[in-house]
Amino acid sequence: MNEELTIKGGIAKEAAAALSLLSSEEKNHALLQMSDALEQGVHRIMDANREDMRSGREKGLSDALMDRLMLTEERIFAMAEGLKKLINLEDPVGKVEEMWIGAQGIEIGKMRVPMGVVGMIYEARPNVTVDAAGLCLKTGNAVILRGGSDAIHSNRILTELIASAAERAGCPKGSIQSIEQPGREIVNEFMQMTEYLDVIIPRGGAGLIQTVVKNATVPVIETGIGNCHIYVDEMADLDKAHQIVMNAKTQRPGVCNALETLLVHRSMADQLFPELLRDLMEKGVEIRGDERTKNLFPSTVKATEDDYKTEFLDLILAVKVVEDINEALTHIRQYGTGHSEAIITEHYGNARKFLRSIDAAAVYVNASTRFTDGEQFGYGAEIGISTQKLHARGPMGLKELTSIKYVVYGDGQARK
Repeated sequence: MNEELTIKGGIAKEAAAALSLLSSEEKNHALLQMSDALEQGVHRIMDANREDMRSGREKGLSDALMDRLMLTEERIFAMAEGLKKLINLEDPVGKVEEMWIGAQGIEIGKMRVPMGVVGMIYEARPNVTVDAAGLCLKTGNAVILRGGSDAIHSNRILTELIASAAERAGCPKGSIQSIEQPGREIVNEFMQMTEYLDVIIPRGGAGLIQTVVKNATVPVIETGIGNCHIYVDEMADLDKAHQIVMNAKTQRPGVCNALETLLVHRSMADQLFPELLRDLMEKGVEIRGDERTKNLFPSTVKATEDDYKTEFLDLILAVKVVEDINEALTHIRQYGTGHSEAIITEHYGNARKFLRSIDAAAVYVNASTRFTDGEQFGYGAEIGISTQKLHARGPMGLKELTSIKYVVYGDGQARK
């Protein structure tokens, strides 16, 4: 194994053992120091980020990727504020969730415990560096970060600032580390560090996630891609539909909870399309639709089968006119990725049918899919949005970064 990985893995393992014993007060103190370090280092962070942005422009990164990569002063202070919000959240570690009497009067409980060492692999998202580190520290986990090369300068300074602050606050050395050595070979080795990593979490596009899922020998929590849909029902409020679709598609198109496919009931299309699709195009959105959409809105580009399968992460929207809610449900089952799906309707029965029929991490009635986010759900930051059905699904906050152990109290009992 690569020497850097071996050294960092060993340090992280030792750090995790010590972190698991820290009190909530000690961890909260470290989070406050990390937040202060970001605020005080804002100009250093922005200088590093400008270097990444310059490199990104030279590489021809898309506008959506550049938006994810960019750190403004406002975004840096928002990351710092996210760490402070974690301080006010209940620490799950050590909490006994259930207690019952077992055989011969033994008392059995389920206690929340850290996972140990968490590995993170992510792309051009420097905010993940801070979110992951903060969540892991609050839950007593050590973390080893592997960010994408597009954000290398930003990730380096962010890790330096928060890791140093945590150590000054009394956290063990190696609680927060990053791997900067380039190349796919080291990433492949990282995914197979079963001696040191307890779980690995990929966060990025479909290619990255599938690479980790297929090649990792460390247990993976899969954060899914977001081919998100909104269905405008025949009983929809058109003003609500217009506002929600505009927000879900244009507020921040390069994120996984952005709208990618709009489905509209045939009876609503001629009322909704002229104004909505015009307003979307004025925001720079390319409309790719079926024949009925094109007939109603001639500026539409003819959609292909692949368009309905694609997470664009860009100002592109696939549109389809459907006969009824059943066709919408069938379309989402075929093309959805289990992330976030929404219905716009004033019909209680159709809303209930959509909620019960759609198999996704988050299902909405009359609200934007952009709310699928740890902060919006009240978790402070998030480490990712899981589309699995194991212990974590949807935005992953503090509880999802813990496991359980059984604690058993006896008074001399011996099994008969």
